[in-house]
Amino acid sequence: MLYFSPWKTALIWLTVLVGVLFAAPNLFSNTTLQSFPGFLPHNKVALGLDLQGGVHLQLKLDRKELVDHRLESVRDEVRRVLREAGIGYTGLSGKGQKVTVRIRDAADIEKAKKALEPLTQTISAGLLSGGVLQEVTLNEPEPGVFEMDITDQGIDYRMSQAVSQTVEVIRGRIDQLGTTEPVIQRQGTDRVIVQVPGLNDPQRLKDLIGTTARLTFQMVDTSMSVEDALKGRPPAGDEILYSQDDPPVPYLVETREIVTGENLEDAQAGFDQRTNEPIVTFRFDGTGAQRFGRATQENVGRPFAIVLDNHVISAPVIREPILGGSGQISGSFTVEGANDLAILLRAGALPLTPTFVEERTVGPSLGADSIAAGEFAGIIGAALVVGFMFLAYGFLGFVANIALAANVVLIIAALSGLGATLTLPGIAGIVLTIGMAVDSNVLIFERIREERASGRSVIQSIDIGFQRALATIVDANLTTLIAAVILFYLGSGPIRGFAVTLAIGIVTTVFTAFVFTRWMIAVWVRRQKPKELPRGPVTFVPDGTRIVFMWLRRVTFTGSAVAVIASMVLFGVFNMNLGIDFKGGSLIEVQAKAEKADIGDIRSRLSDLNLGDVQVQGFGGDRNVLIRVEEQGGGENAEQSVITKVRGELQSDYDFRRVEVVGPTVSGELAQAGTIAVVAALFAILVYIWLRFEWQFAVGAIVATTHDVLLTIGMYVVTGLEFNLSSIAAILTIVGYSLNDTVVVYDRVRENLRRYKKMPLPELLDLSMNQTLPRTILTSLTTVLALIALFFFGGEVLRSFVSAMIFGIVVGTYSSIFIAAPLLILFRLRPGALDRDESEKQATSGTKAVDLETS
Repeated sequence: MLYFSPWKTALIWLTVLVGVLFAAPNLFSNTTLQSFPGFLPHNKVALGLDLQGGVHLQLKLDRKELVDHRLESVRDEVRRVLREAGIGYTGLSGKGQKVTVRIRDAADIEKAKKALEPLTQTISAGLLSGGVLQEVTLNEPEPGVFEMDITDQGIDYRMSQAVSQTVEVIRGRIDQLGTTEPVIQRQGTDRVIVQVPGLNDPQRLKDLIGTTARLTFQMVDTSMSVEDALKGRPPAGDEILYSQDDPPVPYLVETREIVTGENLEDAQAGFDQRTNEPIVTFRFDGTGAQRFGRATQENVGRPFAIVLDNHVISAPVIREPILGGSGQISGSFTVEGANDLAILLRAGALPLTPTFVEERTVGPSLGADSIAAGEFAGIIGAALVVGFMFLAYGFLGFVANIALAANVVLIIAALSGLGATLTLPGIAGIVLTIGMAVDSNVLIFERIREERASGRSVIQSIDIGFQRALATIVDANLTTLIAAVILFYLGSGPIRGFAVTLAIGIVTTVFTAFVFTRWMIAVWVRRQKPKELPRGPVTFVPDGTRIVFMWLRRVTFTGSAVAVIASMVLFGVFNMNLGIDFKGGSLIEVQAKAEKADIGDIRSRLSDLNLGDVQVQGFGGDRNVLIRVEEQGGGENAEQSVITKVRGELQSDYDFRRVEVVGPTVSGELAQAGTIAVVAALFAILVYIWLRFEWQFAVGAIVATTHDVLLTIGMYVVTGLEFNLSSIAAILTIVGYSLNDTVVVYDRVRENLRRYKKMPLPELLDLSMNQTLPRTILTSLTTVLALIALFFFGGEVLRSFVSAMIFGIVVGTYSSIFIAAPLLILFRLRPGALDRDESEKQATSGTKAVDLETS
């Protein structure tokens, strides 16, 4: 195990060198990177919106609106087909997903049936969408009555098409804003995610992508005054539309559309040469130019309306025929407004009106503060861990710290190479990995010490220590990796970033601890030929410690049962402080432009807006204020109106640093996904431990972990900490950490069961607890040190998350000793329960040590 051939040494250092090369670009500016040779890596870690500022929006398309559009379209098609065929009909109507029509003359029934059959033809949905499908079916419930049913399969197909078209239209609009690296992607069957880093004006973005932008040119009806139409009823074929002025101006407009935005070939913002006002010039394609030219020839002297999303932008009078296929739109635009309208017209109209169901906005100043806080917390956490390892292990701690530095470099390199996005929870994942990465080194070093204490030589102790620690390291890290994978697939946004960094950290930890550390120790042994293992200045757990843990099991069982029951009762009786992720609503962080925020004034000003329950509290410094507004209950759009009202009231005196809006639909989905994530993680780990150990171990690990989760939930209830999306990440990480600790203990119990077959189980468990106690204490302390740095220096946003993590680690350490191990007695596990042959293999393998000097 301690012999490394030259090619293995070269491979190890090649891995580290590649990591350095891929991580190095993060130290240089983009300008400097451009001067690097092309064969060197240039990718940097992408920063999430919470680190560089920007806007995250989730849009939902309304299925009912799509059904209504299809219903109207099918009804119009039925009318057109029957009229062209000269068939008399009556009772043409549409309801739900069904269009009904009655044929007047019985002699025309077969003729009508043949005329309507083309509407039911199948369409190709593409190879990836299931081949062909039928959008409309034709039924005849009674003679002369036809029903055209719009199928669910057809609606699903149209919705999929609408989502795809929405993605493309939004991408076209945002690309023309000139922003860098926007993310526009579909999610599920009816959602679109839009992320724009570095954008400072979220309202402009929402206006740009939330506008349907359907442009039409329609004639204004001058045969009746609009005042008379408002008093009575508009003539047939007319409708009343309003301008966007304040107050709005009504127009009597013909419903017939002369030409639509689909015929636009280009639109550009410009200035009127006569008035110097901002305008939008447009140019039609051939078909549009022909229709527009003909309409203007026939209607000289009459006004025509330029209509955008059922609002009249302008209504100029046709002075002369416009035959060139081009024109201009004026309407008291600002320069920015004219430019945005031109973008909307060039990108085309959205197929459906989107609804904003989630918004998360981070200002650039908060992003810069988050980066600074994350970096400082990381430096402090790393310094604490490095110092602690040196105190505990001396020279071996120095080796572990070098491996730890390589670990962090490899994590950054992997994030850069994969193009992953680093978020604030992602930084928490890295700092947490710094603490947990030490665990593997502690396992190895404690195992080496045990082998040396049993009388083996230094070389044999090192060699066997690495061998016997490997299985434990793999088992312990795999449980955390399972939790990270499930977190990635069931989580969203920042939680996924946390899961990615945690998963990458687990993989790099196994490499640096078992391969890189082993290589460095092998070199040290070969060169120094030590006669004794180095020791640290401080012994945290004295040699020969013999604590009778199992004697306390009745007390700990009783205490834990009372605590768990109390947590469940408190959870059922008192309301948990749920964040907006789970109950919907709005969260706004503002920073006063003055020296100090006036919380009373903010509370007074917002109370006049009739927003329901509004909570205003200080957040961090004297200038920062956190505002929470309850869910409005008026649908998804009602939440967006809250932000508009609050901005209008406060933006003159406060900078908006962070905005989060979660509608009722998303909040329900997040709550369900969070519950499923925890249950799925527990089940997956249960299966893994069952396969690796025995059923008693699997059930014991799950009971102990469930104990930790329930106590953590009780902690949230008692302390009143906000339970939000990051809290789910905290609980799942606690699940992984607690199981990590429990698996290490169980692995030693399993080994001792094979070694001491006649030892009473309580004594065997005490022996196992004491053998693993140094590792348990040292790992818990290093992880807590890293988290304490995050708690004090990571910023207010992470404080709830880190508090839960610290509590969970303390509880997880307690449960692995006082809950998980005693449960094996309760389940009547006996020392002879494991396979004899496997124990003999384990015993003989321990005597085969490789002497480095003879290798």
